[in-house]
Amino acid sequence: MNLIGVAYAMGTTGQGAAGQNAGGGLAAFIPLILMILIFYFLLIRPQQKRQKEHRMMLANLKRGDHVITQGGLHGTITGLTDSVVTLEIADGIKVKVQRGYIAGVVTPGKEKEE
Repeated sequence: MNLIGVAYAMGTTGQGAAGQNAGGGLAAFIPLILMILIFYFLLIRPQQKRQKEHRMMLANLKRGDHVITQGGLHGTITGLTDSVVTLEIADGIKVKVQRGYIAGVVTPGKEKEE
């Protein structure tokens, strides 16, 4: 079997009529572009929206708010600085927490005591 003849035949089959492969390069990237768009709308955009809402919540904290930390502590804000929040978790017991570790504001009626 003549391998050079076979290789030559395989190499020339894709170069048939002019314009037959036009746009083949762009068509190969369409699935990749669609995957990037899907990842953006399903993963990246919602995460950015949650981060923006969390930053707004942290900026709007004030004394007297009932909050929960990422560690699960429930408390009432008694003091605020730019980076530290002082929480009263029980009568006379106060802890200082980094502002970024506040997970959310809790309405007092929604807390469940066990």
